[in-house]
Amino acid sequence: MSKPCILIVDDRHDIFLSTSFVLEDNGYSPLEANSPEQARDAIKHNHIDLILLDMNYSRDITSGEEGIEFLSWLSQSEYSIPVVAMTAWSNVELAVKAMQLGAGDFIEKPWKNQRLLQIIKHQLTLSSLQQQNQKLQQRLEPEYQQGYAWRSPCMLQLMKQINNIAATDVNVLLTGENGTGKSQLAEKIHTLSNYQSGPFISVNMGAISETLFESEMFGHKKGSFTDAKSNRIGRIELANHGTLFLDEIANIPLSQQAKLLRVLESGQYEVLGSSHTQQMNTRIISATNADLKKLIHNEQFREDLFYRLNTLEFRVPSLQERTLDIVPLAEYFIQIFAHKYQRPTITLTEQAQDILCNYAWPGNIRELSHLMERAVLLSQSDQICAEDLSMITPVNDDHQPNDTITMMTLEQAERKLIKQALATSDNNITQAANLLGLTKSSLYRRLEKYDDIQR
Repeated sequence: MSKPCILIVDDRHDIFLSTSFVLEDNGYSPLEANSPEQARDAIKHNHIDLILLDMNYSRDITSGEEGIEFLSWLSQSEYSIPVVAMTAWSNVELAVKAMQLGAGDFIEKPWKNQRLLQIIKHQLTLSSLQQQNQKLQQRLEPEYQQGYAWRSPCMLQLMKQINNIAATDVNVLLTGENGTGKSQLAEKIHTLSNYQSGPFISVNMGAISETLFESEMFGHKKGSFTDAKSNRIGRIELANHGTLFLDEIANIPLSQQAKLLRVLESGQYEVLGSSHTQQMNTRIISATNADLKKLIHNEQFREDLFYRLNTLEFRVPSLQERTLDIVPLAEYFIQIFAHKYQRPTITLTEQAQDILCNYAWPGNIRELSHLMERAVLLSQSDQICAEDLSMITPVNDDHQPNDTITMMTLEQAERKLIKQALATSDNNITQAANLLGLTKSSLYRRLEKYDDIQR
């Protein structure tokens, strides 16, 4: 671990020498600047952990105006560096001004070394806590829910493979249809990995606009662009020492794929508006329902990025392939929602179980979860019967052949599918988009096109 760098801003070289001896003996790395102008240049080209700022210089040795000007500049810049002001001409008014402009503490020359070291340690601790708090405020870290044991051979085989590779740090690509549980599987890998004590940061790549890609992923410094009113920590830094889950990876704009590739290749990145290179220490898991090889052939996805992401690739089976899990999983969801909504114990009738087993499940596990939640809420007894599942159509019903489709225009079909998806998801745009295999922005565009669709 590198030593904290302390920038000493003072026009007297003897002050720097005496202070640097004390700092070096106590595990710090001192850096000299003999004026505020030199200090600005040092900050731009070095990673500074704390500034010891003399308030008075040759231009005016008593008023502290040069120090005040520097603090004013620092407070409006993109840098967040703790400052300890120092002067031989201490007075209450100057101390108040310095503190108002962001100085964390104030010390008078000549000082006692132990007092100086105590202040420096305290300010560095506060700065570290503030950075951690900012990360926590920006993180949306879901909790992984355990409790269901898979029964289908295809899932047992997949879970065996996952258990074998989870402890490694290799990149993993999860493929499969929408709603198959790729995000939950990514969390499972995280909980079994060496990064389990770190954060699990999930990013929906389809929801990030091209113009905000760098800011969202790498972060930005205050003032780096017009609307950058404050510093923002990027998702990569938030996931440091943890797992970064890149969902809907196929939706990254081609123009931004090269930037992500560079980070994966070198492990290094720069915050937008900063020249300081940071090192990434993060496990990457990505997921998509798209055919990436087809996108590569159509020059819509970079082949070199694909090979960086899929060191290990796993296909997550559809719910139709997990026939042994359909009823047990439905019962598992019923227990969860009955507890959530404080309902008594609810069971599935045999007829309801048959309907569930004979349904196609285009929305996979997500659709099953939503259906069971609705059934629990609408159930009038302690059983869910066939009538409670009337909104789904069995695929193996002899009286209702599934190989014919009522003729209609493509526009009519699109309207109908959008209405069905919105009804199934209770007008949740994100869930409806997933059911239709669209991004959220694509569904919004279609809703604008068909403005008569009620939401």
